[in-house]
Amino acid sequence: MEVFSGRPRSPERHPLTGRSRQHRASPLDLRSAAGQVFLLQVVIVVLLVVAAVAAVVLQTARDAVQRGRRESVVAAQSFASAPGTAEALRSRDPTAVLQPRAEEVRKRTDVDFVVAMNTQGIRYTYPYPSEIGKKFVGTIAPALKGRTVVEQAGGPPLPAGKGTAVQAVVPVTDSRGKVVGLVSAGITVKDVAALWLPQLPIILGSGAAALALSMTGTTLVARRLRRQTHGLAPAELAQLYEHHDAVLHAVREGVLITGTDGRLLLANDEARRLLDLPADVQGRPVRELGLPEPITRLLSSPEAVTDEVHRAGDRLLAVNKRPTYRQADQGGSVVTLRDTTELAVVSGRAEVARERLKLLYEAGVGIGTTLDVGRTAQELADVAAPEFADLVTVDLLDAVLRGWEPTAEGWRHLRRAAIGGEQRMIPVYPLGEVITFSRRTPQMRTLQERRVLLEADLRQAHGWREQDPERARKALECGLRSLVTVPLQARNVPLGVVNFYRTVDSPAFQPEDLSFAEELAARAALAIDNARRFTREHAMAVTLQRSLLPRAQPDQDALEVAWRYLPAEAGVGGDWFDVIPLPGARVAVVMGDVVGHGLHAAATMGRLRTAVHNFSTLDLPVDEVLGKLDDLVLSMDNEENAGDAAEGHEGEGVTGATCLYAVYDPVSEACTMARAGHPEPAVVRPDGTVTCPGVPASTPLGLGGYPFETAEFSLPQGSQLVLYTDGLVEDRTHDIDVGMERLRQALDGSERRTPEETCQAVIDALKPSHSSDDIALLVARTRIFPPSRVAEWDVPSDPAVVPSVRARCRETLREWGLEEAGFATELILSELITNAIRYGLPPVSARLLHGRCLICEVSDGSGTSPRLRRAATTDEGGRGLFLVAQFAQRWGTRYTTRGKVIWAEQFLHDGTSATPSRTPVDFLLDQFDDLDT
Repeated sequence: MEVFSGRPRSPERHPLTGRSRQHRASPLDLRSAAGQVFLLQVVIVVLLVVAAVAAVVLQTARDAVQRGRRESVVAAQSFASAPGTAEALRSRDPTAVLQPRAEEVRKRTDVDFVVAMNTQGIRYTYPYPSEIGKKFVGTIAPALKGRTVVEQAGGPPLPAGKGTAVQAVVPVTDSRGKVVGLVSAGITVKDVAALWLPQLPIILGSGAAALALSMTGTTLVARRLRRQTHGLAPAELAQLYEHHDAVLHAVREGVLITGTDGRLLLANDEARRLLDLPADVQGRPVRELGLPEPITRLLSSPEAVTDEVHRAGDRLLAVNKRPTYRQADQGGSVVTLRDTTELAVVSGRAEVARERLKLLYEAGVGIGTTLDVGRTAQELADVAAPEFADLVTVDLLDAVLRGWEPTAEGWRHLRRAAIGGEQRMIPVYPLGEVITFSRRTPQMRTLQERRVLLEADLRQAHGWREQDPERARKALECGLRSLVTVPLQARNVPLGVVNFYRTVDSPAFQPEDLSFAEELAARAALAIDNARRFTREHAMAVTLQRSLLPRAQPDQDALEVAWRYLPAEAGVGGDWFDVIPLPGARVAVVMGDVVGHGLHAAATMGRLRTAVHNFSTLDLPVDEVLGKLDDLVLSMDNEENAGDAAEGHEGEGVTGATCLYAVYDPVSEACTMARAGHPEPAVVRPDGTVTCPGVPASTPLGLGGYPFETAEFSLPQGSQLVLYTDGLVEDRTHDIDVGMERLRQALDGSERRTPEETCQAVIDALKPSHSSDDIALLVARTRIFPPSRVAEWDVPSDPAVVPSVRARCRETLREWGLEEAGFATELILSELITNAIRYGLPPVSARLLHGRCLICEVSDGSGTSPRLRRAATTDEGGRGLFLVAQFAQRWGTRYTTRGKVIWAEQFLHDGTSATPSRTPVDFLLDQFDDLDT
């Protein structure tokens, strides 16, 4: 502040530059000019030292290599010109003669190797005998022409170790000058540091001396500059003034500086505003400014003041005053002014904003935690009450709650979806009630106008009161005061309205509350719309999947079946099951699981279930059925991964599935099963024992190229076969082994239960509270065909035995009380046996099964399947299968490991066969008539 007092600065005070005194005392500060010059000098000296060291190292290495070249040439030439070398190369064993000489020369001349070789480069000598006889590594072509070759090369290991190998190759000539061999000598140059290290202290010493001189000069220059500028550069002095002036006029506190003579030396912009000072105030006496007397007296007195409050017009100012200098002989003071009235208003607004931001954060976290429309609406009501409103109601279009796309036709009918707040004694429409709003109500207006509406005083809200006058009167008596109604809309589609109410115990809503209410409703609307769309897709997927699953049990005699299907909360998956009657009173049970969730998984499941039905109609073995399904899944993958596949389809990608396929024969009590990546089923024996049948695990469907293993085991009458998907036993909270053990415990005592009771017991014990995957469960209790309902005969391959088989058939049907079905059955059996004897292979057998229908089976050892055809007039045969097809409701062929079985079924009604009303003669006559025309 000495700038204004005109007095010289005392030694104890220093200008406020934003730097510490200790920092400015260093002459080598890199932010100063002296420090930067010193840094540049250091860099130059270091570069010179590095360059000198590099030059010495390179020169030393070059000298070492040159010395090695000379020594290699001398050693090679000496050995090549030695007496007897040429004769030894022509001797029968050059290595025996030359190897000792070469080693002696190597040790005497201090080279690393001396190699003698023939003109093809094959070594005769080498320090390591294992390398003798191998090809020399180097250039020998010039030496064969009589020249000396010196080069750097690498080769086999040497006693000297690794390094730069310098080798010379010289020719060995006989008395006529002909080259009879070659000699190579070399040295490994590996320790150059010993040559240049003695010169390093001189270079480093010179560099250190240069650095010392540089530092001394820089320090002297820095001290001189600091004494002249008092530690500040001219640019820093100007910058310091500019910064102080900018800060002084930017702060939200008034600053006044007075001198010893009572004149105002400085007043910043905020002080001029708070005290309404004129523009030419600077330099004028304080008493001439027209300020209130308490403030004038305070500015004129020398006493210090701390947080005194004085009135200046309509403002309350908090005043602080301090002397500019601590010395008593230096006058002047600094006064600061702070407007406490505006500070209180700003603080209140900041607190409200902070609470609003906190509430918005809670809304972002607390709204939309589930994909349930009603729950999301209740979360909105719970977040807004009581922090923002005393009572909150949420009314949604009925279509939104059902997951449908809302339309304008349903705006007048909204359903109360949520109520929040502690003011439950206020009469409002209860939850779940459908409210028909009139056109003048704020709710209907906000839907039509799509904007937030404020009713600051509900006593004056005529449209709101006309909706239900009696209910409105009671609500006002209970203290309801104001209302803000906001449309809930997402993607520009209205979903409903949210109503924020305040009572007389809270301040009425103000216009500034509307933006917050709108922001809160916008966040909730997005979550509600997501839940609505999920509800729609979930309902569609559930409907699709339930339509693809079995709706009723098929008529069959082998199993008593019950099932359960529970879709996941987050989305429908691809779990499926089926019960398929097969020929011969057998039944196939299927359980599968398609990877993924949603419509794609449900549609894929439908395709697989249809395919299993088709494959079962062919009566293929269980492993072949899984193989066909595997091929189908692979083809589905190829379709989805085709280049023309639409982008963004749900479930796009590789399709995967698991499947378990089993066939149960009630006659033999045998069950044949195979599974493709599916959990192994459980079996409850009649004695209550719960076991796993040990079906081998095969790869899931869709991998391709892997076989499926089959297991066959016996299921006595009364056994329960339990099939399920992994959603029943797997959970994020526990391992699958824990789920299997829980399933085993739930099945204890199931031998006394019906399949329906077993299903319910398992679901009650294992169903998770929040299911993330579908659950499919099927329980099948086995039945058997009583021996009294099965008749079987071996038939010799002789057509003469057919009448005797027909007689046995007639007698069996009489015992079963099926005399009326005798003629048709005998005809069917006769035709099938005749065909088997005539066109098939032995052994031939016949079997009758009496259950829900009468089944006639004829088996033989041939794999050829008969086919139905229209016989010509001149044909003697070809009408047998036609007769079978006319008298039987169904017939077909299934293949076995020993041949085939031709079967025919006749449906029974009250113990009689449902035979056609026309006789076989009529059919035959019709056929002949058709052929004649």
